[in-house]
Amino acid sequence: MRVIPVAGRDSMLLNLCGAHAPFFTRNLVLLTDNAGHVGIGEVPGGEGILKALERAISLVVGTELGRWQRTLNAVRAACGGRCGAPQHQVTNAAEESVLRQPHEINLRLENVIAAVEAALLDLFGQYLGVPVCELLGNGRQRDSVPMLAYLFYVGDAARTDLPYDAGTGDDWYGLRDREALTPQAIACLADAAVDRYGFRDFKLKGGVMAPEQEVEAAAAIKRHHPNGNVTVDPNGAWSLAQAVAACKGQGHVLAYAEDPCGPEQGYSGREIIAEFRRATGIRTATNMVATDWRQMAHSYLLGAVDIPLADPHFWTMQGSVRLAQLCHDWGLTWGSHSNNHFDVSLAMFTHCAAAAPGDITAIDTHWIWQEGRARLTTEPPRIVRGKVAVSDRPGLGVEPDMAEIAAAHALYKKVAAGARDDAMAMRYLVPGWTYDPKMPSLARG
Repeated sequence: MRVIPVAGRDSMLLNLCGAHAPFFTRNLVLLTDNAGHVGIGEVPGGEGILKALERAISLVVGTELGRWQRTLNAVRAACGGRCGAPQHQVTNAAEESVLRQPHEINLRLENVIAAVEAALLDLFGQYLGVPVCELLGNGRQRDSVPMLAYLFYVGDAARTDLPYDAGTGDDWYGLRDREALTPQAIACLADAAVDRYGFRDFKLKGGVMAPEQEVEAAAAIKRHHPNGNVTVDPNGAWSLAQAVAACKGQGHVLAYAEDPCGPEQGYSGREIIAEFRRATGIRTATNMVATDWRQMAHSYLLGAVDIPLADPHFWTMQGSVRLAQLCHDWGLTWGSHSNNHFDVSLAMFTHCAAAAPGDITAIDTHWIWQEGRARLTTEPPRIVRGKVAVSDRPGLGVEPDMAEIAAAHALYKKVAAGARDDAMAMRYLVPGWTYDPKMPSLARG
């Protein structure tokens, strides 16, 4: 078992927590069996996850592949918790100030499990000669997985002295590194993403401008792509009153709203989102108020969430598909949230979605912001006509490219400074900027 931290390049993407720095980090696990096969898993970066994975090596090496669930249970026990139980510890105060959102902190155990689980499933699928999706839930449910164009407001990197890539040309590769702060600029990003990847579904990361401005940006996307599905995700930054005012009567624009509002005045985020849903008639999605099974139960009873976004890095691959089965049986719709990631994670997303029964949403992916800059596999999954075909190759269907992994590790050693700090880059745009969970990061007039 090898644990390898890696880094990739990013654009100056704006969100509620500030602006993405020029680099992001991830942790890889590579497992080699006694036949020479290699399995791989990818999860978020950070020193806490890295150290936990390194401590798990002695629990994994020497175990039998056919007893992989026993191996995962040993790792769970050693990490001090049951899969799905919130873990309310962070490695240090700096990481807490950067992560900020409780769901990012509470599921750190699942990040560790997911890395080992993905690599074990990859190996087991190779041994059996079947794709990983055949080993999840009731097996493969579809031959291709719809992805959405995950769009962001983009800051002017030229106002910084940070080593962002310079955007050249008017195609996706050029526009993704240039300032985009208006509805028209966001619609142009959507056009470029469609030209490059063929998307039919779109998501705008909000929490940057005033609510009505972000809904207008979503409307601009819809005008350019009238047959597309559009959503906006302000990460709970809007108050209930703001969210209702901005979204009521916008069902022709918004296919659903992701975390449009959050806790306020003593009421939980689940209660507030349930009120939003009743007031607007717009479906809701979340990766903030239903991030484990206990929260999911309360969300369902309150009628708060139509679309739980079960990122396998935080739910584990098996847990994500179990939630998909529950959604299918209970009349909900399954989807998946994402953060910065490489192509290994894209394969993990694809296999979970391939095993999800019933109707699913087009799932999140940050891969479009990374694709063309670097990769970790010899032949990454491709987004064509807005979908990723499910590979028939055994395991995850991707082969680690050790030269590319070595280069990404070298970049990590050069630039890594712990978890991603979105406040650092944001202060180039707004001197003295500080995070406020209920205030847009840029439009604060």
